[in-house]
Amino acid sequence: MTEHSGGGGVDWNAEAATFDEEPDHGLRDPEVRRAWAQRLQEWLPERASDVLDLGCGTGSLSLLAAEQGHRVTGVDLSPAMVERARAKLAGRDAAFLVGDAAQPPVGEQRFDVVLVRHVLWALPDPGRVLRRWWGLLRPGGRLVLVEGVWGAFGISAEVVSALAEPLGGRVRVERLSEDSLLWGKDVDDERYAVVVRGD
Repeated sequence: MTEHSGGGGVDWNAEAATFDEEPDHGLRDPEVRRAWAQRLQEWLPERASDVLDLGCGTGSLSLLAAEQGHRVTGVDLSPAMVERARAKLAGRDAAFLVGDAAQPPVGEQRFDVVLVRHVLWALPDPGRVLRRWWGLLRPGGRLVLVEGVWGAFGISAEVVSALAEPLGGRVRVERLSEDSLLWGKDVDDERYAVVVRGD
């Protein structure tokens, strides 16, 4: 969910206390929350599935996935973010680990979905990282990558699609910039989702 594994030198532990105040981070606004829940419903399997949320931040997308009946494992480099995610999903079928999104500490465990929001752009060698994430999926699994370009930062949909093609799944790009409900405001930068399906 967040740019934690690089992120331009930001101290994400320090950011944890106020991170959820951004409309698209904390999803506190009911309309923003509903818009993200609807997108997740479209991107995630209908049946209860194992979802790996990499760069999970405070767990806002993890919570939406759990509310839709999925089992969630979240990974974030920031212990403060992980602590907040654990509190947010207390009592739900979810586990949160401190670790690097590029090399998640999940051992041999496999998932139905790898969900990543605003992380890939900040990682060195995104092609290698995508291959690693693809290898964490069960047969028929899917990668859901929400990314963008914000001024001098980010990674374009064209680049991510090209990096995803060799994985062998079906690649679909959804443009998200026009959907102001997702961001709690109008945006004029490039925001999108790339969904790579192995089924």
